[in-house]
Amino acid sequence: MTEPTRIIAIRHGETSWNVDTRIQGHLDIPLSANGRWQAERLAGALREEPLAAIYASDLTRAWETAQYVGRAQGIAVTKEIGLRERGFGDFEGKTFAEIEVLLPEQSMRWRKRDPEFSPTGGESLMTLRSRVISAAQRLAALHPGELIAMVGHGGVMDVLYRAATRLDIQAPRTWALANAAINRLLWTPEGFSLVGWADTHHLDDDSLDEMAG
Repeated sequence: MTEPTRIIAIRHGETSWNVDTRIQGHLDIPLSANGRWQAERLAGALREEPLAAIYASDLTRAWETAQYVGRAQGIAVTKEIGLRERGFGDFEGKTFAEIEVLLPEQSMRWRKRDPEFSPTGGESLMTLRSRVISAAQRLAALHPGELIAMVGHGGVMDVLYRAATRLDIQAPRTWALANAAINRLLWTPEGFSLVGWADTHHLDDDSLDEMAG
């Protein structure tokens, strides 16, 4: 049997748009000062972990977070576009409140987690899930018996949690997607399983949990 791949899945550190509940999607927003502090604390918490590889979304907020971990480990970070946030199209750059006012019908379908709904110019939940799972499985399969890190976004973490717990794509979210939290998974060819989620002991209580990406 293939030895399981151990995965540390990480959402990027905080950005100013997270604080504003403004949708980022594929827009390339950098970490805030607090986000950089979170990334530094994250790197310290993972310093003794025997990481074989670090993979990260190419968007700056995730890439920069991963760089802190990589420097602490002495490991180069590998870009993986499959770990990007969901493309939100016309939602990008708008706050949750603005979307409700400006795009009420689309907002309703988004809030209801309609699997087939795509914001104009964006991705559906089905497309996001397929992309993330495909990328995560491909990366995990390269490292049987090893520990790797995957640094991505809120939407990516949501997909991985649902995959590991076998939850439906439309099930209401009852778990945290905190910035710079440590989430642990196992992968074998049979799929993902959950080991631990939302460990933020290395952070203060100001980590945000929202779905703006």
